[in-house]
Amino acid sequence: MTPKIHQYLASTEAAVLNGQGVARAAIALDESGFRPDIMIGNAGWGETLFLKDIWRDAPLLQMAEFYYRGRGSDVGFDPEFDGGRDSILRARARAGPHLLAIEAADAAYAPTEWQRQQFPEAHREKNRVIHDGINCNRAVPDPSAAFALPDGRVLSRDDEVLTYVARNLEPYRGFHSLMRALPAILDARPEAQVVFVGGDEISYGARPGGGATWRETLLSEVGPLSERVRFLGRIPYQNFLRLCQISSVHAYLTYPFVLSWSMLEAMACGAFVVGSRTPPVEEVIREGENGWLMDFFDRDEIAERLSAALAKRKDMDALRTAARDTVVSRYELGACLAAQVALVDELVKSAQG
Repeated sequence: MTPKIHQYLASTEAAVLNGQGVARAAIALDESGFRPDIMIGNAGWGETLFLKDIWRDAPLLQMAEFYYRGRGSDVGFDPEFDGGRDSILRARARAGPHLLAIEAADAAYAPTEWQRQQFPEAHREKNRVIHDGINCNRAVPDPSAAFALPDGRVLSRDDEVLTYVARNLEPYRGFHSLMRALPAILDARPEAQVVFVGGDEISYGARPGGGATWRETLLSEVGPLSERVRFLGRIPYQNFLRLCQISSVHAYLTYPFVLSWSMLEAMACGAFVVGSRTPPVEEVIREGENGWLMDFFDRDEIAERLSAALAKRKDMDALRTAARDTVVSRYELGACLAAQVALVDELVKSAQG
């Protein structure tokens, strides 16, 4: 990276460097006589930027995961971490490589309708909604499942368990909102076990000041918590599925941003999900039908909704079934792959005339 590069351009330079690396490999392939039938990639880090300049006649299919906007999505959503007008300007600059990429693409697909709608209107027609897919043969309900905690205690569906999962524990996924509501939840539900899964790194957003992690920062803010609260860090995928299977209530909060697979996987496991009233969560969860919704910021409502959900956990079989049915009918891996393959075939046949 160029020293002292303008902060707006750091991600753009990284995208150009990634795209240049891919382009050099593509040029070497082209000079060896290779011709692709189709090119497929996620433009999020710039890899697909220059492919159409190497092989003009080969169709380019872009996975259009997220388009950065200064307003209406993640930027400025959380007043506590609002970067002001500077963050709006930075978002527009950050969108540059994504705009170049989708302009060059022959077709694109986004995981959710809301994510599709973030892209400029001029390019939405070429951008279809096809999710990556959830393996509903692996993520399944299991009433007999058991989950072993590090201290040796084994949790099952008979226990009262509140779960939260994110790649990393950070504000983008509402970790701060849930932590601030947690003391009230623990008071209201004296038998509840709370299990957090997620690392202490940064996936999205910024680190807290002082060199601490967000877990350390929020623990310092809310004060000592009961031994009923456990932070497991990252765990193997099969253990994650077991946790979803024994979960009484699964809390999922997010900025208006990329929808986590973990929410859909939890639903596929028959979990009772209480999600934030934010897009694209609202695209999936219908209040009272296949889950509940709560305000992302209101710690009182979060505490009340999660405490009430824990209290009603044994009466939610129909909702749990509806949650799984939603994922199977809209996000099942086989169907999503079939839609992706059909789009690939369509582009290849069109290019071949």
